[in-house]
Amino acid sequence: MKKQNIYALVATAFLVLPIFLTGQTSSVRTSGLKSTVTVTRDARSIPYIGAVNESDLYFAQGYVTASDRLWQMDLMRRVARGETAEIFGRATIEEDKRWRRFGFAQIAQESLQYLRPELRAALDSYAAGVNAYIATLDEKSLPAEFRILQFKPRSWVPADTIVIGKILADALSTTWRNDLLRATLRSVKPEKLAELEDQVTKYDVVLFGSDKRAAAANWNPKTAVPTDALLAASVTDSSLRKSSLERVGFYAEDLAASNNWVIAGKRTADGKAMLANDPHLQPTAPGIWYLTHLTSPAGRVSGVTIPGVPGIILGHNEWIAWGATNVGPDVQDLYVENFDEDGKYLTVDGKLSPITRKESIKFRPDPLKTDLESVDLDVIETKHGVVVTEDAGKKYALNWTARNPKNHEFEAFYFLNRARNWSDFQNALMSYGGATQNFVYADVKGNIGWYAAGRIPIRRKGDGGLPYDGSTNDGDWTESIPFADLPHLYNPDAGFIVTANQRIVGTDYKYPQMSRDAAAPWRARRIYDLLKANQKVTMDDVAAIQLDVYNIPLANLARALVDSKHEDLAVYTLIREWDGRMDPDSAAATVVNETRLCLANKIAEETKPVPAFLIRERVLDQAVTARSKLWLPKVFANYDVFFESCLKDASQGMTAKFGGDPKGWKWGNTFKARFPHPLVTVPFIGAQFATPAEPIAGSGQTPNVGSNVSMRHIASPGNWDLTRHVIPLGESGDPRSPFYKD
Repeated sequence: MKKQNIYALVATAFLVLPIFLTGQTSSVRTSGLKSTVTVTRDARSIPYIGAVNESDLYFAQGYVTASDRLWQMDLMRRVARGETAEIFGRATIEEDKRWRRFGFAQIAQESLQYLRPELRAALDSYAAGVNAYIATLDEKSLPAEFRILQFKPRSWVPADTIVIGKILADALSTTWRNDLLRATLRSVKPEKLAELEDQVTKYDVVLFGSDKRAAAANWNPKTAVPTDALLAASVTDSSLRKSSLERVGFYAEDLAASNNWVIAGKRTADGKAMLANDPHLQPTAPGIWYLTHLTSPAGRVSGVTIPGVPGIILGHNEWIAWGATNVGPDVQDLYVENFDEDGKYLTVDGKLSPITRKESIKFRPDPLKTDLESVDLDVIETKHGVVVTEDAGKKYALNWTARNPKNHEFEAFYFLNRARNWSDFQNALMSYGGATQNFVYADVKGNIGWYAAGRIPIRRKGDGGLPYDGSTNDGDWTESIPFADLPHLYNPDAGFIVTANQRIVGTDYKYPQMSRDAAAPWRARRIYDLLKANQKVTMDDVAAIQLDVYNIPLANLARALVDSKHEDLAVYTLIREWDGRMDPDSAAATVVNETRLCLANKIAEETKPVPAFLIRERVLDQAVTARSKLWLPKVFANYDVFFESCLKDASQGMTAKFGGDPKGWKWGNTFKARFPHPLVTVPFIGAQFATPAEPIAGSGQTPNVGSNVSMRHIASPGNWDLTRHVIPLGESGDPRSPFYKD
């Protein structure tokens, strides 16, 4: 390992950093430290930071993280603040407008006053460390992206850390378009709508409650079916959201992001508890996580953080390990606001005047020059929230937990870093206000637990599944689900707990907004089955599960295809011999996947306005295995004909792409590891940021989702030196560094 020390002086201090090529140490003179800080980097350039007080610890963490990821940090705060057009030009103006509507810059600043003093002090120290590093840079030492785009980073402020949390909120809790979709689906035939809305399947891994049918809600609002123009506006917003989140590696399609599980000692080979976690997000270069080890009098903590955020977000300390996956409850509501000709809107208290906020967005008219112009944006806010879209004289206001400055994304992690037991763990999560997460827990005494933590609103009427009439008080948020009522487990009899964004609560849970938009159960079921079959789990077993690529819905479909009556198509031989694994060399995986897409698309064509993705995830598996007449398109006499039609379509598509030999239709030809950088497509200079596009195993329905795995963590509390923690690419954001893609 290479060392770097920071020696304290009266007004300045030395930060001692390793010189990798020589193994020597160096000292960096900087102000802001109270005592000596030592930074040791291992063979992968992971920093081990040791300090005798917390102020110095977070100062050094800010300094060191910025030395590796300053460009990434700057880009993330620009995205959340709506300031990317200042460096990218007109191409991102509409993205900036979308972020400006939310007003996150102002909300982040206001949030600072509600933070506990310990976290506020940590943010101040971290920002000081980032700025100390920025002060060392000149034209030659600036990261490449700043030099290419011809600008310098401004000072880091504590609100920049807070505003990064709003990117996470947008990635993991945006559901308002689902409200419009549900309103649209009310035109679907009742028998089909019932199956679309029924999430109960034989594959579910429900952790809390049971699937006893709850009484139907009495509240039945009169919600108009959204117009095509309104739906088109929501699609445009979705596209802008996707492009901006992909740019910083935070896009999580359909909120499906992550696996985690914990195993009690009675089910492990060595009798100690075990934890596994692998978050799934859109890959990017550099990756969104940064590995760090921190030591201070408060203890030692190791794991990953998001560049720009002090402390550790996912990892372990000396006593416990923790991980997280997204829950995806409904924390957004739309309100149809009725405006009159005078610009006022109707409420139960009479007509009110909205608040209009003017945003000035700077942009480069010529992306090759630094000259700036500006465009103004008027943002309208009602008592319910910010207006995000409008149609046919109606304005739609959005209420969202992320716009409440009292809801903190990062405060809980400060206390998780110091937690020693289940009680401390729960107390830390009481302050968590970010996108609701399945937090799993394991400790050195062999205990395991799980808590679904977050701020989930309770409405005066209904559960937020449909847009509300803003002229009533039906959609008022009266409170949040009490912490004690949130789903949780501690040392369950099963001896293990699995979450993978699936429906975690049964139908008898009194707050249906908890899991209404949950992901399909495929990953959770596969992990559950593998763990249940093993009474003596080892770390290698856990690693194998993280890398598992058996696809339940495609394997089911393959069996249905083979069992059907059909012409002698060559692809049937491929399918018949397939083991259900999404391996890069598998042609059958490609054929069955394309057939699945075809089946869902053809059903959707006859079931408008139901989108194909909803058919695919909610009803297709049951429909094809049971040969349901309800979902069979009328143009087909039976499922045999339906299957054969889609097999032919899939074969023709693969032939056009990869040639006529089915053995060449390898899954790895379409499923590859890709880590795009925002500047990789820039002529002549973008190639330095490129990473290889390699064929890779996995899929969206398997535990291993390929390059969408943003990190992997396996820990056995008490066996800390056996910890396995992996991030794709490397620690450095500098393409010239040997640690950029190692």
